[in-house]
Amino acid sequence: MFTQIKMKRDERGFTLIELLIVVAIIAILAAIAIPQFSAYRQRGVRASMVSDGKNTATQLEAYFVDFNAYVVPVANPFTATGTTLGTASGPGVRASGANSVTVTLVGTTGYSIETDNTAADGSGYTSPVTLTNTGTCTWASGQTC
Repeated sequence: MFTQIKMKRDERGFTLIELLIVVAIIAILAAIAIPQFSAYRQRGVRASMVSDGKNTATQLEAYFVDFNAYVVPVANPFTATGTTLGTASGPGVRASGANSVTVTLVGTTGYSIETDNTAADGSGYTSPVTLTNTGTCTWASGQTC
């Protein structure tokens, strides 16, 4: 009979204190991890903005090498959302994700590319990055990239 009572005591499960400790540990880990993931996302969006701008600059420079002039866009400035810049023979400019790429020709020998993120979920970053044909890359805040 004593062995039956002893078995029932050993099979009780977790105490309330043990469960509270586990919940507290999970809450602490979540409080550390969530801001880190947000920062990673922001860095990823910023990297994609710079990448889209540099890809567009590469396409414009490749066109310049072939034709000794920059492509004439259908409008100046021209905003790309997956369309072709200029004529059918011009370079295709595509923006990734919620990014938009705006190309502005400066005379006949220069250009300015502005890449912005306009996420529909309200998490867009309002600091566009601007690249020029001279190789400068700056954020709207004045920082270089």
